[in-house]
Amino acid sequence: MKYLINQLSKATEIPIGTIRFYEKSGLIAGEKDEKIKSNNYTYYSEEVIEKLDFIKEAKSVGFTLAEIKDCMDAWFEDRLNTEDKIKLMDDKIAQINAKIEEMQQLKEKLAYAKEVIRNGEC
Repeated sequence: MKYLINQLSKATEIPIGTIRFYEKSGLIAGEKDEKIKSNNYTYYSEEVIEKLDFIKEAKSVGFTLAEIKDCMDAWFEDRLNTEDKIKLMDDKIAQINAKIEEMQQLKEKLAYAKEVIRNGEC
């Protein structure tokens, strides 16, 4: 099945502007129907829906769009074997753990500053 951008937006719950941004960024690609010369519509395949779902999931766990593009290119072109996919996930988990540690340290500093203020020392 082929989708127009508004149908794609409804199917994926991703705003049209975001879909256009992803297309300009090279994350997804639509197709023009060369047989129809009377419009300039772009049609999107089921694979684009898969890619948009992948983008949503990857963003939700902290991947940047650049990381997503690199990963998707390799993933959808079957350039990643199982070990590579696991390493990719392990690397992201390590990044998330480092970020958690940074945030924990920031939380402790803020709690200390709050106590200093509460005790009238500042």
